[in-house]
Amino acid sequence: MIKHPSRHCSVELQALPSRIGQVRRIVSAQLRYWHLDPLIDRAALGVTELLTNVHRHAQTDKNCTVEIELQLDRLTVSVRDHDPRLPVVEDGTEIAPMATCGRGLAMVAAVSESWGVRPHDDGKVVWFTLPAPTTTPKADRPQRRVAEPAPRRIVDPEPATAGAPAPATAGAPAPAHATAAVPGAAHAPARSAVAS
Repeated sequence: MIKHPSRHCSVELQALPSRIGQVRRIVSAQLRYWHLDPLIDRAALGVTELLTNVHRHAQTDKNCTVEIELQLDRLTVSVRDHDPRLPVVEDGTEIAPMATCGRGLAMVAAVSESWGVRPHDDGKVVWFTLPAPTTTPKADRPQRRVAEPAPRRIVDPEPATAGAPAPATAGAPAPAHATAAVPGAAHAPARSAVAS
């Protein structure tokens, strides 16, 4: 169930592997809706790690609530579950180099601006924040220029030679093959007055 899509989004779920992928897609779609595309990868990674921790470590009850909230220039992502035990961040020296788990909160710390955990009623809330990018108002964006067509070049007709027919006047049809009345050039076509 999604509530208040304008500035706050809340999703309730069971932290099962199939649901974690769905919530990641919901978070990504909500951030696109808020025009926070640059935060999608980090927020999706962080929420995946927090939900995976609930799946692996929360005892019995895997129900949890994911909330994302945009306040001014900060996005807060939190996961609330019903296990009151606070998470323990593993020291990096205790994790085997090729281990496929145990880096969840270290990963969250690496991708976020800040993170933390606090007790909540019968459980806890683990959260992290990301700085929201500032957007440029459309009025301040430079206008896109549209290329104007290049002006057509008009070429003045060559002056008529003695004995040549007068140039056609406006409104009078030009002959199909105008010829010059110069001896030896009886079939030379006239030159166009407009360059192509």
